[in-house]
Order: sequence, then structure tokens, then C-alpha cells
Amino acid sequence: MKRITTLLAFLLAFSSSLFASYNQIWEESTLNQIMERKVLRIGLDAGYMPFEMTNKQGKIVGFDVDVARQMAKAMGVKLEIVNTAWDGIIPALMTDKFDIIMAGMTLTSQRNLQINFANPYIVIGQSVLVREGLEDEIKSYKDLNDPKYIVASKLGTTGDIAAKRYLSKAKLRLFETESDGAIEVLNGKADAFVYDFPFNAIYASQNPGKLVHLDSPFTYEPLAWGVRKGDPDFINWLNNFLTQIQGDGTYDKIYAKWFESSEWQKTLK
Repeated sequence: MKRITTLLAFLLAFSSSLFASYNQIWEESTLNQIMERKVLRIGLDAGYMPFEMTNKQGKIVGFDVDVARQMAKAMGVKLEIVNTAWDGIIPALMTDKFDIIMAGMTLTSQRNLQINFANPYIVIGQSVLVREGLEDEIKSYKDLNDPKYIVASKLGTTGDIAAKRYLSKAKLRLFETESDGAIEVLNGKADAFVYDFPFNAIYASQNPGKLVHLDSPFTYEPLAWGVRKGDPDFINWLNNFLTQIQGDGTYDKIYAKWFESSEWQKTLK
């Protein structure tokens, strides 16, 4: 009888512990918090064409935003956009200012030490915008690795990292926004701008004859959504969501809107 009583007590204690652990996992799961809150909060830094930008009405639009709307729809919740400066976007995620980074962020091993990433949703690379008059002199990013050249990029980005790694001999100027860096080249105050291929391609098309785009990316950069560590449920859901929209044609429609058409450029400031 004592053995049975002891066994029952053990099973009761084990069940209570298991239930408590389950409750803790439920409470800590970002996915469950979103469902209870009925709001998906995404963090981004508006200004990165064509992923997130501000239109003439002051509304944030772009590829990432449209994907986020589909994500919120799949969850049955509302979407909240939290516009955040790039240099503070990871700390903001870690302090629960929003649920997920959807900001064209490159998955790097350094960032992965701080946060987790879902599967990449697109692959890009760094390219170069060269100021007018240097087209015969600069044929490759390698030609810029010289002290006589001034190279611009955005602070804290993979463009910043790539410029320091591959163009260490050049004079590097870093800016808070990608637009400020590109304008520096457009105005002849810098010789080149190193940044993500999609932005550079669009910026060059908006300024025909004023810039030369060296359009062969010289880095490999998978972009992915960032989430806080220790949340496998959310990662699992995000990966399955990405697989679903890539398989049912939703992703292709959004991609075509922002990468294969220029109509959206007319709506920007």
C-alpha cells in the first residue's frame, strides 16, 4: 500500500511539474502572445527600397509589409508596424518592442549569436553605385580598393561590413540612412556607394545617366526574419508559413509587384 501511495504521489508531483512547464512554454511563446493579443507587431526601418518605404500619404509600404499583411491574415490578427532605427532594431526586438524583425535583414553568424532566424525568404548581395565620370576607371568593386577613392555605405549594415572587408584601403564614410549615402555619390561628394543590390538597382533607375550601377553582386546574402531566441514554436510556424505562400503563388504575386514592376515608385515621396 505504501508503495502505491508513494507512486501516486510521485505521479502527481510529476504531472504538476509537467503542467507548470507547459504553462511556462505557453506564456513565453511569442506565437501564443500574438494570438492572445490579436496583434502581430513587426519591426522595420522604412527607407529600404523595395522592402519598406514611406509613400506620399505617409504610409509604410513595400515587399516586407505586404508579406507581413499576409502573415497577420494567416494568424487572424491585426498588423502593427513599428518603425525603428536600424542600429537599434535588434535591441528593440530583444526588449519586446515588437515580435519579429521583417526588415530585409541579412542572416549573418554574428547576428545569429543574438537572435534566431527563420528560413531565408530571398537571397541578394552587395553591389556598387559609382558616380558619373568614373565609369571608365571603375569596372569592378576591386578597383575601389585605393586610398584615392571615397566609398559610402549605411552604418551597421552588411554594406558597411563588405566595404571594410573588401575595400579597406579606400576612405569609408558611413551614413544613418541608405538614401543619405546614395545622395553623397549623386552629388559627387563620394566616389561610390556599397549597398544591397535591390536598392542600388532601383536608385540607379530613378537617376538615369547620373550614376553607374556595377550590377554583379559580390557577396552572398540570404535575408530572413529575426525572432528572439528560445522560441521554436514561432520559428516552426514562420517556416511553414513561408513554405505555404511560396507554394500557393502568394509570394510570387508580391515579388512581381515590387521587383518586376516600377509602378509603385510613383507613389513614393
